[in-house]
Amino acid sequence: MSKIAVIGSGTMGNGIAHLFAQHGHDVALIDVSAPALEKAKATIAANLERQVKKGTLTAEAPAEILARISTGTDLAGAASASLVIEAASENPAIKFDIFAKLDALCAPETILASNTSSISITEIAAKTKRASQVIGMHFMNPVPVMQLVEVIRGQDTSDATTAAVTELSRALGKTPVEVNDYPGFVSNRVLMPMINEAIFCVYEGVATPEAIDTVMKLGMAHPMGPLTLADFIGLDVCLAILNVLHQGLGDDKYRPCPLLKRMVAAGHLGRKSGKGFYTYAK
Repeated sequence: MSKIAVIGSGTMGNGIAHLFAQHGHDVALIDVSAPALEKAKATIAANLERQVKKGTLTAEAPAEILARISTGTDLAGAASASLVIEAASENPAIKFDIFAKLDALCAPETILASNTSSISITEIAAKTKRASQVIGMHFMNPVPVMQLVEVIRGQDTSDATTAAVTELSRALGKTPVEVNDYPGFVSNRVLMPMINEAIFCVYEGVATPEAIDTVMKLGMAHPMGPLTLADFIGLDVCLAILNVLHQGLGDDKYRPCPLLKRMVAAGHLGRKSGKGFYTYAK
């Protein structure tokens, strides 16, 4: 799989493009927004320079890696890829539309993967005529650093597709973990109720955000507290995933905390907006 296409150049998309290019793949990074693509290339360049300073890359490597990444606003740029990874907004309608278009554009043998954190791979695959070649590749943020790739099998994902993606993930230096297609998969089905419960603790006045995060860091050996993590992920993203869990599993234990809904409505989304459970310098 030498040619890779990545759809969406946000935090996850640019991280995925960075990772593949660093491991010798030619990458077509595609986004509807040209300014977003410019920002993505700048982010990748800055992150590569950080790796040089840490001594994990040679001084010449960033230029070579960046030269492997081409950018464009037309989905047709994905037509020649052997693997396409969609990392667009966590919105079912957007993902369904992208996969239907990719199915028409790409060669019959191309694998179509989604970096979705909660949307059903089976439903995405149903928008194509190649359900056996549709799979989830759920990377963690920041992509170049985090070890895990959740490999999600839809109802009709083939063994061959799963094996190819698992092998590729290992070649990228990642640890792939195979899971089945249920709401939230494993990562978010376990993580989001914990974050939601931490928000309920704030909502009910049990403790301050700082106190809750300190308990989880020092008592449970978590590298960061659940509320700091929620701010890092984006409170809007947390709310969207909890809604998927609540609707998909029909269990009120996944009901989003009213405080989370109110904060998202107010535009307090965490790090990206400058304010969430904590305040961040812009």
